[in-house]
Amino acid sequence: MNKILDHLIALYGDERGRATFVRITSLIENARPSSSVFRPSSFVLCPPSSVLHPSSSLTQRDAVLITYPDQVRAPDEPPLRTLADFCDTHLRDVVTTIHLLPFYPYSSDDGFSVIDYRAVNPMLGDWDDVARIGKNFRLMFDAVINHVSAQSAWFQAFLRDDPRYRDWFIVVPDGADVSRVIRPRALPLLTTFETPSGAKKVWTTFSADQIDLNYHNPDVLIEIIETLLFYLARGASWLRLDAIAFLWKEFGTTCLHLPQTHRIIQLLRAIVDAVAPQTILITETNVPHAENVSYFGDGTNEAHLVYNFALPPLTLHAFHTGDARTLTHWASGLTLPSRQVTFFNFLASHDGIGLNPARGILRDDEIDALVARTIAHGGLVSYKANSDGTSSPYELNINYFDALNDPNARESLDTQIDRFVCAHAIMLALVGVPGIYFHSLFGSRGWRAGVAQTGQNRTINREKLERAALEHELSDVSSRRARVFARLAQLLRVRAAHPAFDPYGTMRVLDVHPAVFAVQRGDAVVCLHNVSAQSQHIAFPPTMPARALVALGTSQRYDSQAIQLAPYQTLWLTDESLRSL
Repeated sequence: MNKILDHLIALYGDERGRATFVRITSLIENARPSSSVFRPSSFVLCPPSSVLHPSSSLTQRDAVLITYPDQVRAPDEPPLRTLADFCDTHLRDVVTTIHLLPFYPYSSDDGFSVIDYRAVNPMLGDWDDVARIGKNFRLMFDAVINHVSAQSAWFQAFLRDDPRYRDWFIVVPDGADVSRVIRPRALPLLTTFETPSGAKKVWTTFSADQIDLNYHNPDVLIEIIETLLFYLARGASWLRLDAIAFLWKEFGTTCLHLPQTHRIIQLLRAIVDAVAPQTILITETNVPHAENVSYFGDGTNEAHLVYNFALPPLTLHAFHTGDARTLTHWASGLTLPSRQVTFFNFLASHDGIGLNPARGILRDDEIDALVARTIAHGGLVSYKANSDGTSSPYELNINYFDALNDPNARESLDTQIDRFVCAHAIMLALVGVPGIYFHSLFGSRGWRAGVAQTGQNRTINREKLERAALEHELSDVSSRRARVFARLAQLLRVRAAHPAFDPYGTMRVLDVHPAVFAVQRGDAVVCLHNVSAQSQHIAFPPTMPARALVALGTSQRYDSQAIQLAPYQTLWLTDESLRSL
């Protein structure tokens, strides 16, 4: 508890810090598992042991599905209930955790402009439907705590000049220095709203409908902490801190990664450790890699996992060029500050492929090549505003299958699937926990018709699917969806079966060929991935005795001195002789 007090005094000074500490202490005591707030019917420390390991520590069995709550639909049924049944039917032995993208009432941004943090959107279902998913999977909830909807009760009270909410949002006076603020999107930073006391310029980092909260006010922090504890009581065992890098604002600064933001994350970590120590905090910070990993803190006091944001563009670059050397060099430098934290590895999500994390790793001309290839493959590009008034590419809006495979190319579906699966095998081989977007797991392509409907670039990768049509495609073993799902599900099962893929374990990146990404996991597994369209010969060091290596998941054997990788082939090999590599 001393840590909590220290954080609050650092944020608010001695007097206000101590007063806030008294309030938070009461919240913690009321929220401990022994409290009636945490009834067994509404709070589950983790799913049944038959589904998951009982401890808070993650293992190689853990994998996360990223999905919208209404991703699959059926007539006359709440989408959350449809999703629960679909996941129970198809994914019980494939993933362990479901990341439910925001299922709260919202006004824009496909859920990320939240009207009411503690309600389920009635168009999606209710809390019982959320709990139904949590019976067989761990649940990740989004904590969209940087901003709220302009339609939220809090902001509507602010607009009425309700004195309680006067300081809940950031009103920017004329002359305030916001010139250094880093902008994530090419939209105005401030939005003017009319109130009874006059027009006010309010801080809106992401859009005019997403109003930033003012954490200089301890009342805001208290309300958010109560909300996060409510999520734990509703079955969340993962909390995803959305857009967390922007949380604290100070005039005259970049307002990104400020020390106070890190303090608040450390405070939240201390609180969840006190209330529900199995809870996993994961930070979403789409920024250059060195900045991103700062959210591990010292390895014990901030996020348990951070999104490995550089991985998607670097993997894409490797396959576009047929050259794995940049990916190899970057991955060889991946380090963790402790064995208590790890990476959240992913290639696709509900958002696009962020380019900022690759800056400083890829040259500008290499990033420009990714942009050009995205457009050539039918994708779109989003831009951000720079402080000098210019704009630059911020995000590639394209389904990852299309990013890797030109929809207009004359190549076989076999080749396209091999390329796509190989890219995901790289992600699965790295140290960390894998996250797979629903559309990737089921082999979706881009949805340009959706972009035409919404006018939003990100819609291209957010198509909602009718369950009957999806099930029909999955029942056809020759379809793209069925083949992609079968291949990725098998890789996940193979990964889950071998302790070398411990998410906190050891990883050594091997330089075996320019076109091959190779990584050794543990003492006795090496993973080879050919990112090129040509066959590649791999020879391990001559000091290693020649012997047969066995491919994980099969009984096929390979000579360690003469391995031939077909185009876009993945081989995960094991043998005790690998200890000598």
